[in-house]
Amino acid sequence: MEVSIKKNITFFLILFVFSVAQSQNTEKQEPLVYILNAIQKAYEVQFNYAEDSIEGVFLEPPAENLKLKDILYYLETTTSLTFSMMGDGIILVSPKIQKMTFCGYLKDNETLKPLVGATIQTGNNSTITNEDGFFEIKIDHISKPITIRFLGYKTILKQFEDLSTTNCDDIFLIPNVQLLSEIVVSNYITNGINKINNGSYEINFSRFEILPGLINNDVLQSVQAFPGIQSVNETVSNINIRGGAHDQNLILWDGIKMYQSGHFFGLISMYNPQITQKVSLRKNGTDVSYSDGVSGTISMQTNKNINTNFKGVAEINLTDFSGFFDVPLSDVSSVQIAARKSINDFLETPTYNAFFDRISQNTEISSNLGSLTNTNEEFDFYDTSLRWIYKLSDKDNIQLNFINVHNQLQFNENATVEGEEASRESRLNQNSIAGALHYDRLWNDYFKTALEIYETDYKLKAINVNLLDAQRFLQENIVSETSVKLKSNYKVNELLQFLLGYQFIETEVTNLDDVDIPRFRNLVSEVLRTHGVFSQIAYRSPDNMTNLNLGVRYNYISKFNKSIWEPRLSFNHQFLNHFSLDIQGEFKHQNTSQVINFQNDFLGVEKRRWQLSNNRDIPVITSKQISIGLNYNNIGWLFGIEGFYKMVNGITTQSQGFQNQYEFVKSNGEYNVTGIDVLIRKHFNKFNSWLSYSYMNNRYLFKDLEDDFFPSNYNVIQTITLGTAYKWNHLKLSAGLNWHSGKPITLPVLGNEIVDNEVNFGSTNASNLIDYARLDISAIYDFKLNKKAKANLGISVWNVLDKENQINNFYRVNNENIIETQQSSLGITPNAVFRVHF
Repeated sequence: MEVSIKKNITFFLILFVFSVAQSQNTEKQEPLVYILNAIQKAYEVQFNYAEDSIEGVFLEPPAENLKLKDILYYLETTTSLTFSMMGDGIILVSPKIQKMTFCGYLKDNETLKPLVGATIQTGNNSTITNEDGFFEIKIDHISKPITIRFLGYKTILKQFEDLSTTNCDDIFLIPNVQLLSEIVVSNYITNGINKINNGSYEINFSRFEILPGLINNDVLQSVQAFPGIQSVNETVSNINIRGGAHDQNLILWDGIKMYQSGHFFGLISMYNPQITQKVSLRKNGTDVSYSDGVSGTISMQTNKNINTNFKGVAEINLTDFSGFFDVPLSDVSSVQIAARKSINDFLETPTYNAFFDRISQNTEISSNLGSLTNTNEEFDFYDTSLRWIYKLSDKDNIQLNFINVHNQLQFNENATVEGEEASRESRLNQNSIAGALHYDRLWNDYFKTALEIYETDYKLKAINVNLLDAQRFLQENIVSETSVKLKSNYKVNELLQFLLGYQFIETEVTNLDDVDIPRFRNLVSEVLRTHGVFSQIAYRSPDNMTNLNLGVRYNYISKFNKSIWEPRLSFNHQFLNHFSLDIQGEFKHQNTSQVINFQNDFLGVEKRRWQLSNNRDIPVITSKQISIGLNYNNIGWLFGIEGFYKMVNGITTQSQGFQNQYEFVKSNGEYNVTGIDVLIRKHFNKFNSWLSYSYMNNRYLFKDLEDDFFPSNYNVIQTITLGTAYKWNHLKLSAGLNWHSGKPITLPVLGNEIVDNEVNFGSTNASNLIDYARLDISAIYDFKLNKKAKANLGISVWNVLDKENQINNFYRVNNENIIETQQSSLGITPNAVFRVHF
């Protein structure tokens, strides 16, 4: 009993002491709102808070003479609140919460593609997106701002609560400080081919499916699917855009001007399809940052994103085998490497033999007769490509490109000379090697600069032996070009942007003709330097229905003291929901062209050599062009019609490939083209079908030769392409018919074919070859090899009906007799491919 009473007394004494102490402590505490008011006055700051968040919070005032940061630390450690400096003397007061995770998939707002290597940062935490555009980051506090950056896109800076997603949703970035361009017609012909509102066309090979006769993404074969673009001899080294010659096309690979187009001397593109992601095609209304190419521009691009996971592709078909690797070097750098090699070292396939027979047709490889025989005929090609990207920072990006392309043809010429067997080798080499540096700097959300430097070198060399005359003929054609371009984009607002830039181009062209017996040597080397200044305005209406690109380029050629002004226009307006109007116009010039001195130059396989303008008998080529188009796009139907007029001055007879009375005549002139391009396309169920039609009237005027206009060598009056594609699960099928009217030719005068031992030609280009027709089919099947690898198996047949099409003919006098020589297109040519993605 006494023990129990003592325990109770002790307990009440302890409770009394604690209560007194607590009472004394409470007397020293004050409401937090009083304390914050006192701090505001003493330190000239402003606290922002919700009243309910600090209601009922008491604590002892912080000690006097403390620094502000120490006071805030004290408040945070003694309350369940956080105190965050927001700038300009503002302190945000908010409840403490547990750390959270913020995640999502970052994508391009236009293409919906994942953005790889983008930076997400909050407080002291940061991360980058992976190959799928996915990221995950810890958030310290709900009030901490989150920054999302990616080069070339508008930066996002928001609070966590404004971005918070519960299921790692998609987050879209908007391209920043770029010309206001976007897709106005998707799947223009087939999947992956789009029409852009600046008048250009885009082939996106990551979404590209299939075209008739093609099982590879052959760049220069694919662009011939567009109306107004064709090849009069079905090669990629003779692409004619609206009636222009091939040398009037500006061909760019990641901004590098290329002077060579194909392997097999034009039967397939020399640009590896695995590393080429996009192709931009412009027939008119070219961006002012581009020079050269009076007929059109074909611009190829590699992937601009940094890959964080290894990717590879291995492929073999009936002409070559190739490999492609996309290798991440770090979180901010990756490299792409592609290589391709002809297959004939291991196997001569029917496709390879058909290609070889086609390029050697009517050349010295196949024309030696009688006592001369050719043996050991070999053809070989390879190409290598490289693209390296390094992200210096969120605002700086460096890219390096390299390409090396090689074609080699050789054969032995055999004969009995003075009773002894003799043999000598003739050889033809064609090579391109080029490299480029790109540096992009995003200064802020409104201003961006880009520096582009490239060096491109092209060499064509032939050694042609003549055993019977004991003669060796050496020919060389070398082009070396250096370019430096600086561009700046300034975005005034979301509707208006300005482009300003400067470009310097130095081009050197060397031509050599060297004969050993009798001794003759002619070496000509010339250099031209051109300065270009350009400016362009891009406007988009608030409703996004009207787009305008208007600019001008000023060029100064120092050697000739020559100034050239080039205005450019591209206008697109959408109206009545499904209609759009396009207007394009441009002035352009170019200083280089290809000429044919003799039809047997470079063994007759490659007859064209590059030359520079001299402002006299080889003028600077200039062009003017305008086009107006109308499109209707609704419920799977697309109707498009475009009329155009183009005038090109400064061409020479040697650049046009005459094989009639003007073959050896040197004269300057012009040509003009009037025409229309029509496209009809329909998507229905699993089918996609299209019909394109082109009409043009292409005429020369050489005043020194004839008083009036006469048909151009490229005046293919009508062209029709009919195609269809079908997709079912993993199988893709395509078939297409290509038809065009025959190429113009000049016939000898009937009954009086020979005069003075020369062909007596009639009216120039007054006749035509028989109409050209070709049916192609192709099929590709996609399947998985395992969880990490997939494969494609494809087959195609070019010219299924094996129709013999004439693509050229010419006449010669031999022993007082007139001889007609005809050149034929490829016959039935199968191809097959097996491709593995890993």
